[in-house]
Amino acid sequence: MADDQPSSQPSPFDLIIFGASGFTGKYVIRETLKFINPQNPSPSLSFAIAGRDHHKLSESLSWASQPNPPSPIPILTADTSDPDSLRHLCRQTRLLLNCVGPFRLHGEPVVRACVEVGCDYLDICGEPEFMERVEVQYHEQAVSQGSLVVSACGFDSVPAELGLMFNSRRWVPPMVVNSVEAYLCLESQKRIVGNFATYESAVLGIANAQVLRELRRSRPKRPRPQIPGPPPPKGPTVEHQKELGLWAVRLPSADSAVVRRTLTTLAENPCGLPGMNESPDQISKREAFWSTVKPAHFGVKIGTKSLLGTLRIITVGVFIGLLGSCSFGRWLLLKFPEVFSLGWFRKKGPTEEEVESATFKMWFVGQGFSDSSTTSLANKKRDYEIITRVMGPEIGYITTPIILVQCALIILSQRGNLPKGGVFPPGIVFGPTDLQERLQQNGISFDVISKRALAS
Repeated sequence: MADDQPSSQPSPFDLIIFGASGFTGKYVIRETLKFINPQNPSPSLSFAIAGRDHHKLSESLSWASQPNPPSPIPILTADTSDPDSLRHLCRQTRLLLNCVGPFRLHGEPVVRACVEVGCDYLDICGEPEFMERVEVQYHEQAVSQGSLVVSACGFDSVPAELGLMFNSRRWVPPMVVNSVEAYLCLESQKRIVGNFATYESAVLGIANAQVLRELRRSRPKRPRPQIPGPPPPKGPTVEHQKELGLWAVRLPSADSAVVRRTLTTLAENPCGLPGMNESPDQISKREAFWSTVKPAHFGVKIGTKSLLGTLRIITVGVFIGLLGSCSFGRWLLLKFPEVFSLGWFRKKGPTEEEVESATFKMWFVGQGFSDSSTTSLANKKRDYEIITRVMGPEIGYITTPIILVQCALIILSQRGNLPKGGVFPPGIVFGPTDLQERLQQNGISFDVISKRALAS
């Protein structure tokens, strides 16, 4: 249909935040106002906010503008159940930031509208089934329409992606990395309280686990990254990481799946994805960056400083795993989130004080070989370790908006250096950009903790 073709007319807005009346959305508005200020006499960028309810959007804008009066930001209405309203919304912007979750329930119509119209799309999704289904259904159309679709542009999964790359790039030849294990630790001076939508996504993920398995089985086989040396041995269910002072257990988050997608895309494109209008210098920079990033076996664990805290995490996981597979169990989980999450999630979300007091640390323990020429030797063990760390503020409402907004600013300012279109994970798109430097300037640090030879 001609109505679905990308418009040649300039969009009135550079950026629209969709779902801006939600708990996360209002923090995204607040973060955006730090960089796009409509009261600036010469603003270089413009943005609007959008959602179903004009009144709630207005309240979010007032909250985000404090202590100043509400900023003169246009408020638009659209609904995920109304495709025409979504297409109309997408025609008004170069880039849409989607904060409406769970994405399994509400995300696909928004992606479809962006792809049909030809605008770019970012979201804060942490749901592998949604992200991989969107890739299957919309990648080819997004390429042809010039729509760049990138999910997981929040705490899920940029710290994991950039953290792995940061660790990988520390392995200078002849050293070579074999595995990187990430250990996530959440801390707070008050209480750690998560958003109900995150909890709901986890519950629905259990309910749809078979759907994801079938989706993956139905896809053509893609090249696997070539990782030197054998896979690391499986450790205990509960690990005592003495080096970090943590008790840890495997975390079934989106991070591992997203990292695998980036490494698979890199295996298919060893020099990265070409930008639609790159200069020769930028091409050289991109190729040089990816030449220093080597694939590794990757996993994520969540850790606490006490064994009791890790047992609490396991208990919550058991509740969700057992009850999430049947409809009545899901009803119980979603009706009483504070009970079954042992206080970690509640429908009204955290208070501002709880948000401000929380922080995260994510260690990346890389192990490999001091000499790559020895990796093929029988019984050769990994003999070197590099530990790096990514650290920052509360993950859901401070770190996630910081990441999302910086990704958006890169797209708006460096679009010619990025792929013309397609559905991709964030690492393969933003890895060679200045995203890490931008995050460091906004309170998210990347540090080398230690380098050491391992006992044979």
